[in-house]
Amino acid sequence: MTAGQADALQRLWPKWGLDIDGQRVVDIAELFGNDNPVVLEIGFGMGEATAQMAAAAPETNVLAVDVHTPGQGNLLNLADQNGLANVRVGNGDAIILLREMLTPDALDGLRVYFPDPWPKKRHHKRRLIQPEFLTLAAERLKPGAIVHCATDWEPYAEQMLEVLTAHPDFENTQADGGFAPRPQFRPLTRFEGQGLDKGHVVNDLLFRRVQHEVQPRTGA
Repeated sequence: MTAGQADALQRLWPKWGLDIDGQRVVDIAELFGNDNPVVLEIGFGMGEATAQMAAAAPETNVLAVDVHTPGQGNLLNLADQNGLANVRVGNGDAIILLREMLTPDALDGLRVYFPDPWPKKRHHKRRLIQPEFLTLAAERLKPGAIVHCATDWEPYAEQMLEVLTAHPDFENTQADGGFAPRPQFRPLTRFEGQGLDKGHVVNDLLFRRVQHEVQPRTGA
């Protein structure tokens, strides 16, 4: 960790940091100081892309979660330098955050960019995008909210597409049921650039949280 990152953590964590400990339910409006839409980003690396997206959409709050301490300090530093009052940084397990610390319909979007692909077959169960995770996420996402995933590991991209397509709480925004073009709002990350340099193909997936119709109750 650089001196600047350590300084940012010390100065800004009390104001913009969130410890994910499962001990309380987070009041999102209180956390950000407003009622603007909130997007959860799981895994942000060094935070450069997160900061760029937050700067481009100041009306959207970004709750960015990671366990990488230098990255946390870097994102806090970027937010401070660029006056990004719409960024909060969470330290800990995003599953605990979703399961124990957020209320139903708390989120307006979910971003998962370049998660660990766990390439060995025996480790596939550790991949984040699984049916159980999507069910949990769906409980915290408002109807119409967008789940946006991106990966440069093609077998994982295929698995993401398969499990999202099969999940009853989500629908593909692409009419052909396939991958989406990279949206302009998602910057090219350093990690993505490295993957492209190696000849990797990057795939984006954009799925919408479905509003299920309530079936009318029939009389006896």
